[in-house]
Amino acid sequence: MLASLFAGPGPDPYGAEGAGRFVFFAQEIWPKLVAKRAVLATMYCADNGRPAEEPVRMLGVSILQFMERLPDRQAAEACGFDLRWKLALHLEVDAEAFHPTTLTHFRQRLVEHGLERVAFEGVLDFLRDRGYLSRRSKQRLDSTHILGLVRRMSRLDCVRETLRLALEELDGMGPGDRPGSWPTWIERYVESQVDYKSSEEVLRAKMTQAGEDARDLLAWVDTWGPDVRPGERVQLLRRVFGENFEVTATGPVEKLRAQPTGAVHNPHNPDAQWSSKSATDKKKEWVGHKVQVAETVEDAPRAKGEPTRAVLTSIVTQAATESDKAGMAQTQEEQQALDLAPPSVLYTDGAYVSGPALHEAKEEGRELMGPAPASPKQGGRFRTEDFTVDVEHRRATCPAGKESTQCSRLEEGATGQVSFRFEWSTACRECPLRPSCVAEDQPHRTLTVGEHHTLLQARREFMKTPAFPDEMKHRNAIEGTQSELVRGYGLRKARYRGSAKVRLQNYLIGAACNIKRVYRRTVWEAKHCARTLAGRVLSTPETAVYA
Repeated sequence: MLASLFAGPGPDPYGAEGAGRFVFFAQEIWPKLVAKRAVLATMYCADNGRPAEEPVRMLGVSILQFMERLPDRQAAEACGFDLRWKLALHLEVDAEAFHPTTLTHFRQRLVEHGLERVAFEGVLDFLRDRGYLSRRSKQRLDSTHILGLVRRMSRLDCVRETLRLALEELDGMGPGDRPGSWPTWIERYVESQVDYKSSEEVLRAKMTQAGEDARDLLAWVDTWGPDVRPGERVQLLRRVFGENFEVTATGPVEKLRAQPTGAVHNPHNPDAQWSSKSATDKKKEWVGHKVQVAETVEDAPRAKGEPTRAVLTSIVTQAATESDKAGMAQTQEEQQALDLAPPSVLYTDGAYVSGPALHEAKEEGRELMGPAPASPKQGGRFRTEDFTVDVEHRRATCPAGKESTQCSRLEEGATGQVSFRFEWSTACRECPLRPSCVAEDQPHRTLTVGEHHTLLQARREFMKTPAFPDEMKHRNAIEGTQSELVRGYGLRKARYRGSAKVRLQNYLIGAACNIKRVYRRTVWEAKHCARTLAGRVLSTPETAVYA
């Protein structure tokens, strides 16, 4: 048996150093992947076409790819020439390698059938069996960005490239007669490129020309009958045109000053969107995606050199423009789909904490632990925290000790969000604190707070106590987890194009990380147990002389 080739002395229960993780994969993870065969079989037609590669094996190869950081070609070669991979995947010694494109087709099948999460689910089943994951636990959550598999394009580049793709698609579609501008469009966008040494005036003119040509091309497509349906690239051109131009009332096409949120920045990967963590720092902007990573929290401190028992419970891929609050809601939905109860305590940073979020957590019997956001600055005047507000009894007291004279309930029609506005209509006229409280253009002070302001204020008060930083130490490890995923598994850069395939990549990374964590923990526990037993033997009276 292949496993005997890697058996070695020492306390590692899975054999020699360097091969142990493959033996661990074969013995512990492989059975959980085999249990997913019935699900994977739904991707194939049983009585049509040539026989496919074993889907369980392809799923195992996909996980090992991210454990070992190998591309498709090297992973396929490893299955043919590396005995460790043959052992992990239950292959015969003389088994031949498959073609690397098989992995590409397998990933496409997973995406088309909505099975991106199947590998991650199989590993979670293993974690439950081994006692690393309970249905409800304490967790921590944070997000990080993913660079899309795209080249950064200017707006002119993006529009011209989208036009080129649409023209190539239309070349074999639609009615036989082409508009008179067709040869000009082919020469301008298919056979030519922009000289970026040109002046700004020339580049602006080329942008306006591209907008006019896109408008005319789409107008010609609109003349087709209902029997002819435009392709995906033409639909993408329509989207790009709307995100970059507007048609004025007099007819000419004008470039929009700013693109809307979620605009296309590269037609070869429309899902990769621009976002920024800071409005002023260009180093914190990217085009790509975003991911929310959640993991369990260990209550007991670890000894020096002790591997973590924490495991990833979900890894949710978002559009780059989506907020962390939306990501927290998506994380809870995914964990519910994975048969995990909401965490009893969820440790986050301030981006996830708000009055409604604290209220929802309280109503569901759980705790959202993170810093409350500070109220907006008031130009040197008293802020919301300086007032004593009792929303429940519709009362508020200003820093001068004056009680509010009026309270109004406000509700936004679009969102249904409720807030309360307190006013001091008579107390501000002769108040000595007026310069520090009331703006020059206001007759008296007003204060608007949300309906869950009491919870926010209570969190702000808790933040002033020594217990809060001690409690927030449980969140800090998520930064190390993100670094582990980025440096060890390539989370920062997308391997594939499209949000669905990036989501698949992230699930495979999560599965690979959990497997390696549990393997390291298992080996450490075996070594720790061996050292403990050796110490007990040496401490007995009969053997003490040999110590």
